[in-house]
Amino acid sequence: MYEDLKKKLEILLEEIAANSNVEICSLKLHTNNKPIILEIIIKKVNNEDISLDDCSKFNHPVSKAIDNSNLLNCSYVLEISSQGVSDELTSERDFKTFKGFPVNVKLNQTNSKIKNLNGLLYEKSKDYLAINIKGKIKKIPFDEVLKISLSTITD
Repeated sequence: MYEDLKKKLEILLEEIAANSNVEICSLKLHTNNKPIILEIIIKKVNNEDISLDDCSKFNHPVSKAIDNSNLLNCSYVLEISSQGVSDELTSERDFKTFKGFPVNVKLNQTNSKIKNLNGLLYEKSKDYLAINIKGKIKKIPFDEVLKISLSTITD
């Protein structure tokens, strides 16, 4: 029953999402709560940031469609939110925003004996990534980098 209900809700909400220029990333139904919780995570189709206003604007047509569908014949709480910030740095914007933050750099093992480097994000150019490791700047060519992600400082 749960999967069937979830699928019907997804189908119902896909059209609303398309008309709102958003995509539903996940839909969860927490039936163990009273009232039950319908959690919807959305992102914009054009990959721009989701604002609180975007979530609020999406809330009204979703709530109305669910109420009119009679799929949920009980009280429920509707939670609409964004995906949040990923810990992986991929865009130029990420590198500018998180300059000076602690990062973990996973390295390509075929080109390096070291698997991971931890330091503070210092600089990104088209050819290399520079991180500050205990006060020393280490430049890593991008052909050696598999993944760059935010981390916590550990000594």
